[in-house]
Amino acid sequence: MTTLQHLPANWEDPTVARIANAHWTERADRAEQRDALSNTTFDLLVIGGGILGISTAWHAAQSGLRVALVDSGDFAGATSSASSKLLHGGLRYLQTGAVKLVAENHFERRALTRQVAPHLSRPLTFYLPIYKNGPHGAAKMGAGVFAYSALSGFGDGVGHLLNPVKARMAVPELRIDDLKAVAVYGDSQMNDARMALMTVRAAADAGAVVLNHAEVTGLRFTGRQGVKGRVSGAELRDRLDGTEFGVDAHVVLNATGPWVDHLRRMENAGADPSIRLSKGAHLVLKRTSHWQAALATPIDKYRITFALPWEDMLLLGTTDEAYEGDPGDVAVNEKDIAQILDEAGHSVRPEQLRRDLMTYSFAGLRVLPGGPGSTAKAKRETVVTEGRGGMLSVAGGKWTTFRHIGRTVMKKLAEMPGYTIGAEMEPMRNLPRRLPLPGIANPHAVQHRLLSDGGSPLPNLGEDTAAHLATHYGSIAFDIARLAGEHPELARRVHPDAPEIWAQVVYARDMEWAETPDDVLRRRTTLTIRGLDTPEIRAQVQLLLDQR
Repeated sequence: MTTLQHLPANWEDPTVARIANAHWTERADRAEQRDALSNTTFDLLVIGGGILGISTAWHAAQSGLRVALVDSGDFAGATSSASSKLLHGGLRYLQTGAVKLVAENHFERRALTRQVAPHLSRPLTFYLPIYKNGPHGAAKMGAGVFAYSALSGFGDGVGHLLNPVKARMAVPELRIDDLKAVAVYGDSQMNDARMALMTVRAAADAGAVVLNHAEVTGLRFTGRQGVKGRVSGAELRDRLDGTEFGVDAHVVLNATGPWVDHLRRMENAGADPSIRLSKGAHLVLKRTSHWQAALATPIDKYRITFALPWEDMLLLGTTDEAYEGDPGDVAVNEKDIAQILDEAGHSVRPEQLRRDLMTYSFAGLRVLPGGPGSTAKAKRETVVTEGRGGMLSVAGGKWTTFRHIGRTVMKKLAEMPGYTIGAEMEPMRNLPRRLPLPGIANPHAVQHRLLSDGGSPLPNLGEDTAAHLATHYGSIAFDIARLAGEHPELARRVHPDAPEIWAQVVYARDMEWAETPDDVLRRRTTLTIRGLDTPEIRAQVQLLLDQR
């Protein structure tokens, strides 16, 4: 049983609760958010707080529209926090001749990592091991990574072949039996939940009214009694306290991901299926050594398995299997675990793949266009459709291009007949294409100041905590550090084996819409993926959430 010795001894002292409750006042509480949603006619109601809905809400709010964003669970609570954590051009698309697509993906990736969110994303070197009797030869892979790097403007170096011995120096757990060569290329990595949350904040800062844990129970329609006209809003229920309320809007966007057809059938009970789903599972393991690069290992002609250093852990995946069940029931099973470990064993030494090193597993659903064929070969394209009642539905796409998808949906809105919304979107044409997310800063500079600025009320943070704050919040880390400096009990670590401090929990509650322990531990911190969200910690987090 884990002890609570590392937690503040006076945590249940009312004084501590008052300190945590009084520090931040900027965000409205849920009742105020519900009132704002109920008493305003919005230009755009976005249903679905995954990254596609979040991006659209952000772009729409920046254009001057009155925007509402709601989700039945937490923001990025499903597919958008269950990705492979990559911002990438899509190396495998080259073999299908999709050169333009790869170039566009690289453009978006570079914009995110350099101008939009350098504090939330970082470059990552990839090794593509080429084994004897593997699906691809060294010459083909060498040419492929060179072309891939050329399409990115060689901004991540020149793709090339590397001697296996040198590769082993950077990745000690690389299996070198029958290893002929290693192809090297560059891409980028992120914490997907943090990126999504910062984009929600950007939308809210631009004027959007946002509310998570608000379930759509029905759609509103204009028209004669008993005759459905155009979709004009939604009926909602607050899943935390049961409060029922409604939202009116000129346009409703269905961005519910795997549930997109469920909402389409609320608009039109006879709507045909528009998507199919593919399950992708991942495992998180403790690392047995330091990795300076990631592994992308070909399994067959189309599939690649990843072994990624991420959040001081090792992320393995992913699977690609057609899924026809309830999206809410998707989970990792024994078959997934066995497959991921087996495929990782193509290039990772067995010492790193022991099951006792596993700390967490998660599964998400890719939303693919409807149609026949293998899900592994399906294009990750975005589909935007308009229903019988005028509701727009958006589904599919890639994390890397979330800004582009938001702009695409906005263009579709501007072209819709019968609305005044198109004219109101004129400011959209003048928006900067590389609008930064909140907290933008050089994370190395933020970390240095957190560790060295002795003349401020900043606490004495450990190097790992300072690095964590800098790379998950950017300049917003100083707000959290000041809170911890003013109230030392909040500067303590949530768990001794993780970099997070209790001030982050308070900040997640008051500034990042955290309502449940899962919201805090799984998506606003890394405690869950590290296997450290013990019952004792969950109870303490719940106590803080209750002191709202």
